[in-house]
Amino acid sequence: MKKLVNFIFLFAFVISGVSAQNKIVHDLKIQGNKKLKSSFVKSISSIKSGSILDSTIIEQDILRLKRLPSVSHAYYQVFPSDDNQYNVFYNIEENFTLIPSANIFTTDNDEFAYRLGLYEFNALGRNITFGGFYQKDIYDSYAINFRAPYLFSNKVGLAINFQDLTTQEPVFFDNTSSNYKYNNKSIEVLGLYEFNFSNRLEFGINYFVEDYQYKFGATNPNVPQELNVHKWLAKGIYEYNKLDYFYQYVSGFKSQFNFQYVTSTNDMLPDFFIGWNDFFLFKRVGEKGNWANRLRLGISTNDETPFAPFSVDNNLNIRGVGNTIDRGTGAIVLNTEYRQTLIEKGWFVLQGNAFIDAGSWRNPGGDFGDFSKDDNIKVYPGLGLRFIHKKIYNAIFRIDYGVGVTPNSSKGFVFGIGQYF
Repeated sequence: MKKLVNFIFLFAFVISGVSAQNKIVHDLKIQGNKKLKSSFVKSISSIKSGSILDSTIIEQDILRLKRLPSVSHAYYQVFPSDDNQYNVFYNIEENFTLIPSANIFTTDNDEFAYRLGLYEFNALGRNITFGGFYQKDIYDSYAINFRAPYLFSNKVGLAINFQDLTTQEPVFFDNTSSNYKYNNKSIEVLGLYEFNFSNRLEFGINYFVEDYQYKFGATNPNVPQELNVHKWLAKGIYEYNKLDYFYQYVSGFKSQFNFQYVTSTNDMLPDFFIGWNDFFLFKRVGEKGNWANRLRLGISTNDETPFAPFSVDNNLNIRGVGNTIDRGTGAIVLNTEYRQTLIEKGWFVLQGNAFIDAGSWRNPGGDFGDFSKDDNIKVYPGLGLRFIHKKIYNAIFRIDYGVGVTPNSSKGFVFGIGQYF
């Protein structure tokens, strides 16, 4: 019995000794922020007053902060307080977050379209994004977007999107095509949930109306010249994110999986599913180089329809190819580019890039052999420039020129705000 009592006292002494060695956070202090609320930074941080001082957790907090649109850079400092307690300081360099956006794209077919927008990425100092855009692509379009990833807690948020999008869309059938005035009016509500530092989920519904009106081109009795269809869409996005940012440089890996199931009230546009996964890999090369890669693998219901969901487009996947030149029910697209910092003076960076965009599509109703057909393969190498402001969120003005090297190719400029991917 005496041995048991001695063992209990010895065990208690060892445990108390170990506990005494733990360094405790006395207070978390936020410095350098002006618009971003300190209370918000503390609410999304894992380090709290009274918690054990852990550099691994602190470094994850810093990475999370650097991913916020309102933060251009962040770092931490630790100073002793008293009684084995420490003050932790999160130092923040803020971005300017009221940002205009612009995308302009042309091809050698004299196509010209643009999108102009204005977004606030740090509304109320709580990382809330609110804004909208106007687009001119033959017809007028607009959208309004709201996104608050930490609206209800440090894990739960909400996004609401409305758009009235009108474009001239090609419809492909019988080895020919026609052009339709296409309108998509939609309202979308998404719940946002962050499991942990690297994993997050979006899920919700979208109600939309699609309207097709024939304009010119080939006709077929089996292809209607007018369609107005009401649809519901269930949507889910799962993201695994291990990216790290240092101003214009990115390193690490990210995977984003999108899945949608669409119901329709018209047999001409039947119910279908569509899913795709984007894999991103970024690597620093020396002090001024950055190698960037995106691989998209996508598949959908393989209906033989002229209204297939995957498109080949300048602004989405292949720079220089043109505005929606083809459609398919499956897609394999690889974008790879090398970015080199040419000039860096204070807030300004001039970056050059060389890229190759390549992809292939499965024809509606076709098989997987379509991916290897010459007519479906697009390869576009090119060069570009980036004009970057390091203190304004996403203030990257890009110019790219892509030239097709596969049969029946085009070439053209693509202008925009932000990196292509």
